[in-house]
Amino acid sequence: MVQHAAESSTIASTGSRRRGMSEETRAGYLAISPWIIGFIIFTAFPFFASFYFSFTRYDVINPPEWVGLANYERLLTRDRYFPKAVQNTVIYAALYIPSNIVTSLGAAMLLNSTRKWKGFFRTAFYLPAMTPAVATAYIWLWALNPNDGVINQILRSLNLPAPAWTVDPTWTKPAIVVSQVWMMGGAMILFLAALQGVPRDLYESAMIDGAGRWERFRSVTLPMISGVTFFVATISTISALSVFTEGYVMFREPFGGPSQSALFIVMYLYDQAFSASSLRMGYAAAIAWLLFLMILVVTVIQFRLSKRWVYYEHTND
Repeated sequence: MVQHAAESSTIASTGSRRRGMSEETRAGYLAISPWIIGFIIFTAFPFFASFYFSFTRYDVINPPEWVGLANYERLLTRDRYFPKAVQNTVIYAALYIPSNIVTSLGAAMLLNSTRKWKGFFRTAFYLPAMTPAVATAYIWLWALNPNDGVINQILRSLNLPAPAWTVDPTWTKPAIVVSQVWMMGGAMILFLAALQGVPRDLYESAMIDGAGRWERFRSVTLPMISGVTFFVATISTISALSVFTEGYVMFREPFGGPSQSALFIVMYLYDQAFSASSLRMGYAAAIAWLLFLMILVVTVIQFRLSKRWVYYEHTND
């Protein structure tokens, strides 16, 4: 009898715990339900809807009309602007990604070696990243004015060439790169945290072995921060391939800047979707999916190549 009562008590206790876990699970789902609903409405549904619309002729006003692969066929074979937009985006990414990494890493190393006013300089370097993108674009549009912009005034005072940043097609993409590299605060903070995490004894060992400053940077610093470098390179790539605000604000008139040299993929997508003369939502959805595939392929390649140069420190528990 005693044993039977104990077993019954154990079963009841187990059942109670199971009911308690179920209640906790329901409470957890209830707590995150606003996020789940928002994700379904504003992310998941538009994601799959855009995939469907990419195979249709759709202008928002009239019901979508199924056209199959016609949008993709036109983009890849008959559209004279889309190849130009892809070319501009790739060139911009090739300029922006290394510039952003080198500049943010340099600023982080400068801050890491600073003994006084470190908090002030850290805030000063990070502040541009907090500036709204539209405001930043207008500031740089003024600063890069070929005639009386502050940048060219400084260059002329130093007897250096003053490029026609916003007029010459050769300089439109470098102008946008300059405006974006200025907002390096996020990447700089990541590099600064990585630099502060490098063990000091590694530098001491390298110095004992006779390694100079450059050798310590190449053999110790770069391998130890390679994980953060890879992360910054990945997010910089995604940001560069989806650039929009700066190019649109600085070079929307004429369309895509001089000779369409600042026409990027997302700018062209926006023009096709929301221009009063276009409203080709299905065509814009096809552009969006080609951009998505482009970013996906590049990101996968980056992850594959990272195995050759990214170092992760392994610890034994």
